[in-house]
Amino acid sequence: MNKFYFFLTLFVVASCIIPVYAIEPDEILVLANKNAAKSNGLAAYYMDKRKIPEKNLLQLWVTDKEYISRKNYDKKVVVPVRQHLEKEENRQIRCIVSMFGLPLKIGPKGLSHAEKLQLAELDDQKETILKQIDKKQFPDEELEKTLKKQLSNIRNQIKQFKQRTDSSASFDSELALVKTDDYNLNMWIPNPYFLGFKHQKFHTRRWDVLITSRLDGPSARIVKRIIDDGISAEKEGLKGRAYFDARWKNSEKKKASGYGFYDKSIHRAADFLEKEKIIHVTKDDKKDLFQPGDCPEAALYCGWYRLANYLDAFDWQPGSVGYHIASQECQSLRSGKYWCVKMLEDGICATIGPVDEPYVQAFAVPEIFFKYLTEGYLTLAEAYFISLPYLSWKMVLVGDPLYRVNMKNRASPQ
Repeated sequence: MNKFYFFLTLFVVASCIIPVYAIEPDEILVLANKNAAKSNGLAAYYMDKRKIPEKNLLQLWVTDKEYISRKNYDKKVVVPVRQHLEKEENRQIRCIVSMFGLPLKIGPKGLSHAEKLQLAELDDQKETILKQIDKKQFPDEELEKTLKKQLSNIRNQIKQFKQRTDSSASFDSELALVKTDDYNLNMWIPNPYFLGFKHQKFHTRRWDVLITSRLDGPSARIVKRIIDDGISAEKEGLKGRAYFDARWKNSEKKKASGYGFYDKSIHRAADFLEKEKIIHVTKDDKKDLFQPGDCPEAALYCGWYRLANYLDAFDWQPGSVGYHIASQECQSLRSGKYWCVKMLEDGICATIGPVDEPYVQAFAVPEIFFKYLTEGYLTLAEAYFISLPYLSWKMVLVGDPLYRVNMKNRASPQ
Protein backbone atom coordinates (compact mmCIF):
# COMPACT_ATOMS: atom_id res chain seq x y z
CA MET A 1 0.00 0.00 0.00
CA ASN A 2 3.00 2.31 0.39
CA LYS A 3 4.63 1.51 -2.95
CA PHE A 4 4.52 5.08 -4.23
CA TYR A 5 5.45 8.19 -2.28
CA PHE A 6 4.80 11.89 -2.52
CA PHE A 7 5.79 14.83 -0.39
CA LEU A 8 3.69 17.69 0.94
CA THR A 9 4.60 20.46 3.37
CA LEU A 10 2.49 22.89 5.29
CA PHE A 11 4.11 25.65 3.25
CA VAL A 12 2.61 24.23 0.07
CA VAL A 13 -0.83 24.06 1.63
CA ALA A 14 -0.62 27.56 3.08
CA SER A 15 0.69 29.12 -0.13
CA CYS A 16 -2.04 27.75 -2.43
CA ILE A 17 -5.10 29.71 -3.42
CA ILE A 18 -8.25 27.64 -3.04
CA PRO A 19 -9.48 27.05 -6.62
CA VAL A 20 -13.13 26.44 -5.68
CA TYR A 21 -16.05 28.25 -4.11
CA ALA A 22 -19.14 26.97 -2.39
CA ILE A 23 -21.36 24.88 -4.66
CA GLU A 24 -24.93 26.10 -5.10
CA PRO A 25 -28.01 23.86 -5.56
CA ASP A 26 -28.49 24.82 -9.22
CA GLU A 27 -24.90 23.67 -9.92
CA ILE A 28 -25.69 20.08 -8.89
CA LEU A 29 -26.56 17.33 -11.38
CA VAL A 30 -28.34 14.43 -9.68
CA LEU A 31 -28.00 10.98 -11.27
CA ALA A 32 -30.59 8.31 -10.46
CA ASN A 33 -31.09 4.78 -11.77
CA LYS A 34 -34.44 3.93 -13.37
CA ASN A 35 -33.49 0.27 -12.97
CA ALA A 36 -33.08 0.46 -9.17
CA ALA A 37 -35.90 0.53 -6.65
CA LYS A 38 -36.01 3.72 -4.53
CA SER A 39 -33.25 5.46 -6.50
CA ASN A 40 -35.59 7.96 -8.15
CA GLY A 41 -37.63 8.46 -4.99
CA LEU A 42 -34.48 9.31 -3.02
CA ALA A 43 -33.34 11.66 -5.77
CA ALA A 44 -36.67 13.51 -5.57
CA TYR A 45 -36.42 13.64 -1.77
CA TYR A 46 -32.90 15.10 -1.90
CA MET A 47 -33.70 17.62 -4.62
CA ASP A 48 -36.75 18.85 -2.71
CA LYS A 49 -34.77 19.22 0.53
CA ARG A 50 -31.94 21.11 -1.17
CA LYS A 51 -34.10 23.05 -3.64
CA ILE A 52 -32.27 21.63 -6.66
CA PRO A 53 -34.12 22.42 -9.95
CA GLU A 54 -36.06 19.54 -11.51
CA LYS A 55 -34.14 19.94 -14.76
CA ASN A 56 -30.99 18.91 -12.88
CA LEU A 57 -32.14 15.31 -12.61
CA LEU A 58 -30.82 12.74 -15.09
CA GLN A 59 -32.28 9.24 -14.95
CA LEU A 60 -30.00 6.53 -16.27
CA TRP A 61 -30.80 2.92 -17.11
CA VAL A 62 -27.91 0.83 -15.80
CA THR A 63 -27.32 -2.22 -13.66
CA ASP A 64 -28.45 -1.98 -10.05
CA LYS A 65 -25.41 -4.01 -8.98
CA GLU A 66 -22.37 -2.37 -7.38
CA TYR A 67 -20.16 -3.35 -10.34
CA ILE A 68 -20.49 -2.10 -13.92
CA SER A 69 -18.31 -3.10 -16.86
CA ARG A 70 -16.18 -0.46 -18.56
CA LYS A 71 -18.10 -1.01 -21.80
CA ASN A 72 -21.49 -0.40 -20.17
CA TYR A 73 -20.17 2.57 -18.22
CA ASP A 74 -18.98 4.23 -21.44
CA LYS A 75 -22.24 3.48 -23.27
CA LYS A 76 -24.89 3.90 -20.58
CA VAL A 77 -23.33 6.56 -18.36
CA VAL A 78 -20.76 8.64 -20.23
CA VAL A 79 -22.88 9.18 -23.36
CA PRO A 80 -26.12 10.39 -21.69
CA VAL A 81 -24.28 12.45 -19.05
CA ARG A 82 -22.23 14.24 -21.70
CA GLN A 83 -25.30 14.90 -23.78
CA HIS A 84 -27.02 16.40 -20.75
CA LEU A 85 -24.05 18.59 -19.83
CA GLU A 86 -23.62 19.87 -23.37
CA LYS A 87 -27.06 21.49 -23.36
CA GLU A 88 -26.86 25.26 -22.95
CA GLU A 89 -29.15 25.28 -19.91
CA ASN A 90 -26.85 22.85 -18.09
CA ARG A 91 -23.53 24.62 -18.60
CA GLN A 92 -23.47 25.77 -14.96
CA ILE A 93 -23.15 22.23 -13.56
CA ARG A 94 -20.06 21.87 -11.32
CA CYS A 95 -20.92 18.79 -9.28
CA ILE A 96 -22.54 15.39 -9.86
CA VAL A 97 -24.28 13.36 -7.16
CA SER A 98 -24.66 9.62 -7.68
CA MET A 99 -27.78 8.35 -5.92
CA PHE A 100 -28.49 5.09 -4.14
CA GLY A 101 -28.88 2.29 -6.71
CA LEU A 102 -26.10 3.35 -9.06
CA PRO A 103 -22.94 1.23 -9.45
CA LEU A 104 -20.03 1.82 -7.12
CA LYS A 105 -17.15 0.31 -9.14
CA ILE A 106 -16.12 0.26 -12.81
CA GLY A 107 -14.31 -2.73 -14.28
CA PRO A 108 -10.99 -2.56 -16.18
CA LYS A 109 -10.77 -1.63 -19.84
CA GLY A 110 -8.89 -4.80 -20.72
CA LEU A 111 -5.28 -5.14 -21.84
CA SER A 112 -4.08 -3.93 -25.22
CA HIS A 113 -2.57 -6.44 -27.67
CA ALA A 114 0.95 -5.33 -26.74
CA GLU A 115 0.18 -5.59 -23.02
CA LYS A 116 -1.24 -9.09 -23.45
CA LEU A 117 1.92 -10.18 -25.25
CA GLN A 118 4.10 -8.68 -22.53
CA LEU A 119 2.17 -10.43 -19.77
CA ALA A 120 2.17 -13.73 -21.70
CA GLU A 121 5.95 -13.53 -22.06
CA LEU A 122 6.37 -13.00 -18.31
CA ASP A 123 4.02 -15.92 -17.59
CA ASP A 124 6.02 -18.15 -19.98
CA GLN A 125 9.25 -17.24 -18.22
CA LYS A 126 7.69 -18.05 -14.87
CA GLU A 127 6.41 -21.44 -16.06
CA THR A 128 9.79 -22.36 -17.55
CA ILE A 129 11.57 -21.67 -14.26
CA LEU A 130 8.90 -23.53 -12.28
CA LYS A 131 9.39 -26.63 -14.46
CA GLN A 132 13.14 -26.49 -13.88
CA ILE A 133 12.63 -26.20 -10.14
CA ASP A 134 10.04 -29.03 -10.10
CA LYS A 135 12.57 -31.46 -11.60
CA LYS A 136 14.69 -31.00 -8.47
CA GLN A 137 17.83 -32.02 -10.32
CA PHE A 138 20.46 -29.44 -9.50
CA PRO A 139 24.19 -30.03 -9.96
CA ASP A 140 24.81 -27.61 -7.10
CA GLU A 141 22.97 -25.47 -4.58
CA GLU A 142 23.99 -22.26 -6.33
CA LEU A 143 21.91 -23.12 -9.41
CA GLU A 144 18.86 -23.77 -7.22
CA LYS A 145 19.32 -20.43 -5.47
CA THR A 146 19.74 -18.69 -8.83
CA LEU A 147 16.55 -20.20 -10.24
CA LYS A 148 14.52 -19.29 -7.15
CA LYS A 149 15.86 -15.75 -7.28
CA GLN A 150 14.90 -15.52 -10.96
CA LEU A 151 11.42 -16.84 -10.12
CA SER A 152 11.01 -14.22 -7.41
CA ASN A 153 12.09 -11.46 -9.82
CA ILE A 154 9.64 -12.63 -12.50
CA ARG A 155 6.77 -12.77 -10.02
CA ASN A 156 7.58 -9.22 -8.90
CA GLN A 157 7.59 -8.08 -12.52
CA ILE A 158 4.16 -9.67 -13.06
CA LYS A 159 2.82 -8.02 -9.93
CA GLN A 160 4.18 -4.62 -10.95
CA PHE A 161 2.81 -5.08 -14.48
CA LYS A 162 -0.69 -5.79 -13.15
CA GLN A 163 -0.50 -2.78 -10.84
CA ARG A 164 0.74 -0.54 -13.67
CA THR A 165 -2.08 -1.64 -15.98
CA ASP A 166 -4.84 -1.39 -13.35
CA SER A 167 -7.66 0.53 -15.06
CA SER A 168 -10.52 -0.28 -12.69
CA ALA A 169 -11.88 2.70 -10.75
CA SER A 170 -14.65 3.93 -8.54
CA PHE A 171 -17.73 5.09 -10.42
CA ASP A 172 -17.49 8.58 -8.95
CA SER A 173 -13.77 9.09 -9.47
CA GLU A 174 -14.11 8.26 -13.17
CA LEU A 175 -17.29 10.33 -13.42
CA ALA A 176 -15.31 13.43 -12.40
CA LEU A 177 -13.67 13.25 -15.85
CA VAL A 178 -16.84 12.62 -17.85
CA LYS A 179 -16.38 15.88 -19.81
CA THR A 180 -12.97 14.88 -21.07
CA ASP A 181 -11.40 11.89 -22.80
CA ASP A 182 -8.09 10.79 -24.30
CA TYR A 183 -6.49 10.20 -20.92
CA ASN A 184 -4.67 7.07 -19.80
CA LEU A 185 -6.99 4.76 -17.88
CA ASN A 186 -4.11 2.79 -16.38
CA MET A 187 -3.55 3.88 -12.78
CA TRP A 188 -4.50 7.43 -11.76
CA ILE A 189 -4.20 10.94 -13.11
CA PRO A 190 -3.35 13.96 -10.92
CA ASN A 191 -6.29 15.98 -9.62
CA PRO A 192 -5.87 19.64 -10.71
CA TYR A 193 -7.84 20.80 -7.64
CA PHE A 194 -5.51 19.14 -5.12
CA LEU A 195 -3.71 21.77 -3.05
CA GLY A 196 -0.58 19.65 -2.68
CA PHE A 197 0.33 19.77 -6.36
CA LYS A 198 1.98 23.16 -6.64
CA HIS A 199 3.99 22.78 -9.87
CA GLN A 200 2.32 19.68 -11.30
CA LYS A 201 1.50 19.57 -15.00
CA PHE A 202 -2.06 18.39 -15.58
CA HIS A 203 -3.47 16.46 -18.50
CA THR A 204 -6.97 17.69 -17.72
CA ARG A 205 -8.03 21.33 -17.47
CA ARG A 206 -9.47 22.26 -14.10
CA TRP A 207 -12.74 23.54 -15.57
CA ASP A 208 -13.31 20.19 -17.29
CA VAL A 209 -13.24 18.33 -13.96
CA LEU A 210 -16.50 17.90 -12.06
CA ILE A 211 -16.72 17.47 -8.31
CA THR A 212 -18.40 14.17 -7.43
CA SER A 213 -20.06 12.64 -4.40
CA ARG A 214 -22.69 9.99 -3.71
CA LEU A 215 -25.73 9.62 -1.50
CA ASP A 216 -25.62 5.92 -0.87
CA GLY A 217 -25.55 3.29 1.84
CA PRO A 218 -26.95 -0.08 2.92
CA SER A 219 -30.58 1.15 2.85
CA ALA A 220 -32.81 3.95 1.60
CA ARG A 221 -33.58 4.83 5.21
CA ILE A 222 -29.90 5.51 5.89
CA VAL A 223 -29.62 7.70 2.79
CA LYS A 224 -32.56 9.81 3.99
CA ARG A 225 -30.95 10.05 7.41
CA ILE A 226 -27.68 11.28 5.84
CA ILE A 227 -29.57 14.03 4.02
CA ASP A 228 -31.61 15.06 7.06
CA ASP A 229 -28.68 14.96 9.49
CA GLY A 230 -26.57 17.22 7.30
CA ILE A 231 -29.29 19.82 6.96
CA SER A 232 -30.01 19.69 10.69
CA ALA A 233 -26.33 20.03 11.62
CA GLU A 234 -26.00 23.05 9.33
CA LYS A 235 -28.76 24.80 11.27
CA GLU A 236 -27.95 23.65 14.79
CA GLY A 237 -24.18 23.35 14.52
CA LEU A 238 -22.05 20.21 14.64
CA LYS A 239 -21.76 19.14 18.26
CA GLY A 240 -19.36 16.69 19.87
CA ARG A 241 -15.68 15.85 19.82
CA ALA A 242 -12.95 15.06 17.30
CA TYR A 243 -10.97 11.83 17.48
CA PHE A 244 -7.67 11.31 15.67
CA ASP A 245 -5.94 7.94 15.80
CA ALA A 246 -2.29 8.09 14.73
CA ARG A 247 0.02 5.09 15.12
CA TRP A 248 3.24 6.83 16.13
CA LYS A 249 4.48 9.86 18.02
CA ASN A 250 4.70 13.03 15.93
CA SER A 251 8.27 13.25 14.64
CA GLU A 252 10.40 16.39 14.34
CA LYS A 253 11.00 15.78 10.64
CA LYS A 254 9.41 18.36 8.37
CA LYS A 255 9.08 15.90 5.50
CA ALA A 256 7.85 12.34 5.48
CA SER A 257 6.61 9.88 2.87
CA GLY A 258 4.12 7.05 2.53
CA TYR A 259 2.69 5.87 5.83
CA GLY A 260 4.83 8.36 7.73
CA PHE A 261 3.38 11.29 5.81
CA TYR A 262 -0.23 10.31 6.52
CA ASP A 263 0.50 9.64 10.17
CA LYS A 264 2.07 13.09 10.46
CA SER A 265 -0.90 14.59 8.61
CA ILE A 266 -3.29 13.05 11.16
CA HIS A 267 -1.24 14.74 13.90
CA ARG A 268 -1.34 18.06 12.04
CA ALA A 269 -5.11 17.89 11.56
CA ALA A 270 -5.64 17.21 15.26
CA ASP A 271 -3.19 19.92 16.34
CA PHE A 272 -4.81 22.52 14.07
CA LEU A 273 -8.32 21.90 15.39
CA GLU A 274 -7.06 21.96 18.98
CA LYS A 275 -4.94 25.09 18.55
CA GLU A 276 -7.79 27.01 16.91
CA LYS A 277 -10.22 25.77 19.58
CA ILE A 278 -12.60 24.61 16.86
CA ILE A 279 -13.62 21.44 18.67
CA HIS A 280 -12.49 19.36 21.63
CA VAL A 281 -9.84 16.95 20.33
CA THR A 282 -8.74 13.53 21.54
CA LYS A 283 -5.56 12.32 19.85
CA ASP A 284 -4.14 8.84 20.29
CA ASP A 285 -0.59 8.17 19.07
CA LYS A 286 -0.33 4.53 20.11
CA LYS A 287 -0.49 1.58 17.73
CA ASP A 288 -3.76 0.25 19.15
CA LEU A 289 -7.02 1.66 17.79
CA PHE A 290 -9.72 3.36 19.83
CA GLN A 291 -11.67 0.67 21.65
CA PRO A 292 -15.46 0.33 22.16
CA GLY A 293 -16.67 3.16 24.38
CA ASP A 294 -13.57 5.32 23.82
CA CYS A 295 -15.23 7.86 21.50
CA PRO A 296 -18.50 9.30 22.89
CA GLU A 297 -20.14 12.20 21.02
CA ALA A 298 -17.98 11.57 17.93
CA ALA A 299 -18.30 14.45 15.45
CA LEU A 300 -15.03 14.12 13.49
CA TYR A 301 -12.69 11.16 13.03
CA CYS A 302 -9.62 10.09 11.14
CA GLY A 303 -7.46 7.09 11.92
CA TRP A 304 -5.85 3.86 10.75
CA TYR A 305 -5.09 0.84 10.27
CA ARG A 306 -7.50 -2.06 10.59
CA LEU A 307 -8.38 -3.61 7.25
CA ALA A 308 -12.01 -4.38 6.37
CA ASN A 309 -12.95 -4.96 10.01
CA TYR A 310 -14.74 -2.01 11.59
CA LEU A 311 -14.11 -1.42 15.28
CA ASP A 312 -17.12 0.34 16.79
CA ALA A 313 -15.60 2.77 19.27
CA PHE A 314 -17.91 5.63 18.29
CA ASP A 315 -21.14 7.28 19.27
CA TRP A 316 -21.69 9.23 16.04
CA GLN A 317 -23.36 12.64 16.29
CA PRO A 318 -25.81 14.01 13.68
CA GLY A 319 -23.69 15.58 10.95
CA SER A 320 -20.53 13.64 11.89
CA VAL A 321 -17.76 13.22 9.32
CA GLY A 322 -14.88 10.77 9.39
CA TYR A 323 -12.81 8.20 7.53
CA HIS A 324 -10.47 5.31 8.17
CA ILE A 325 -7.28 4.98 6.13
CA ALA A 326 -7.17 1.38 4.94
CA SER A 327 -7.14 -0.38 1.59
CA GLN A 328 -10.71 -1.51 0.81
CA GLU A 329 -13.06 0.29 3.16
CA CYS A 330 -15.58 1.16 0.43
CA GLN A 331 -15.46 -2.23 -1.30
CA SER A 332 -19.21 -2.38 -0.74
CA LEU A 333 -21.80 0.02 0.64
CA ARG A 334 -24.44 -2.69 1.03
CA SER A 335 -22.94 -5.24 3.40
CA GLY A 336 -19.77 -6.46 5.09
CA LYS A 337 -17.52 -5.23 7.88
CA TYR A 338 -15.90 -2.49 5.80
CA TRP A 339 -15.47 0.76 7.69
CA CYS A 340 -17.59 2.88 5.32
CA VAL A 341 -20.70 0.70 5.38
CA LYS A 342 -20.49 0.03 9.12
CA MET A 343 -19.98 3.70 9.98
CA LEU A 344 -23.01 4.60 7.86
CA GLU A 345 -25.06 1.93 9.63
CA ASP A 346 -23.93 3.32 12.99
CA GLY A 347 -24.91 6.90 12.19
CA ILE A 348 -22.09 8.82 10.52
CA CYS A 349 -23.19 11.51 8.05
CA ALA A 350 -20.25 11.46 5.62
CA THR A 351 -17.24 9.25 4.99
CA ILE A 352 -14.48 8.51 2.49
CA GLY A 353 -13.01 5.22 1.30
CA PRO A 354 -11.55 3.22 -1.59
CA VAL A 355 -13.33 0.55 -3.62
CA ASP A 356 -10.06 -1.38 -4.01
CA GLU A 357 -6.34 -1.04 -3.20
CA PRO A 358 -5.58 2.67 -3.74
CA TYR A 359 -2.08 2.89 -2.19
CA VAL A 360 -1.84 5.15 0.81
CA GLN A 361 -1.00 8.37 -1.09
CA ALA A 362 -4.37 8.29 -2.86
CA PHE A 363 -6.34 9.12 0.30
CA ALA A 364 -7.65 12.59 1.07
CA VAL A 365 -4.93 14.35 3.06
CA PRO A 366 -6.26 14.76 6.63
CA GLU A 367 -4.72 18.15 7.44
CA ILE A 368 -6.19 19.72 4.31
CA PHE A 369 -9.58 18.02 4.50
CA PHE A 370 -10.36 18.82 8.14
CA LYS A 371 -8.96 22.34 8.02
CA TYR A 372 -11.16 23.47 5.14
CA LEU A 373 -14.12 21.33 6.17
CA THR A 374 -14.34 23.00 9.58
CA GLU A 375 -13.74 26.55 8.39
CA GLY A 376 -17.26 26.43 6.96
CA TYR A 377 -16.64 28.32 3.70
CA LEU A 378 -16.49 25.25 1.48
CA THR A 379 -18.93 22.40 1.20
CA LEU A 380 -18.11 18.82 2.13
CA ALA A 381 -17.45 17.88 -1.51
CA GLU A 382 -15.15 20.84 -2.09
CA ALA A 383 -13.10 20.15 1.06
CA TYR A 384 -12.77 16.57 -0.18
CA PHE A 385 -11.75 17.55 -3.69
CA ILE A 386 -8.99 19.98 -2.71
CA SER A 387 -7.54 17.31 -0.40
CA LEU A 388 -7.76 14.44 -2.95
CA PRO A 389 -4.55 13.75 -4.94
CA TYR A 390 -5.85 11.57 -7.79
CA LEU A 391 -8.78 10.99 -10.14
CA SER A 392 -9.75 8.05 -12.38
CA TRP A 393 -8.86 5.92 -9.39
CA LYS A 394 -10.38 4.22 -6.35
CA MET A 395 -11.68 6.83 -3.90
CA VAL A 396 -15.31 7.62 -3.04
CA LEU A 397 -16.96 10.37 -0.98
CA VAL A 398 -20.27 9.32 0.59
CA GLY A 399 -22.31 12.27 1.77
CA ASP A 400 -24.32 15.30 0.69
CA PRO A 401 -21.95 17.44 -1.42
CA LEU A 402 -23.80 20.59 -0.31
CA TYR A 403 -23.31 19.85 3.39
CA ARG A 404 -21.43 22.67 5.10
CA VAL A 405 -20.04 21.87 8.52
CA ASN A 406 -21.15 24.52 11.01
CA MET A 407 -18.75 24.80 13.94
CA LYS A 408 -20.61 27.58 15.76
CA ASN A 409 -20.44 25.45 18.91
CA ARG A 410 -16.69 25.89 19.00
CA ALA A 411 -14.69 24.34 21.79
CA SER A 412 -14.35 26.40 24.91
CA PRO A 413 -11.50 26.04 27.45
CA GLN A 414 -12.05 23.06 29.69
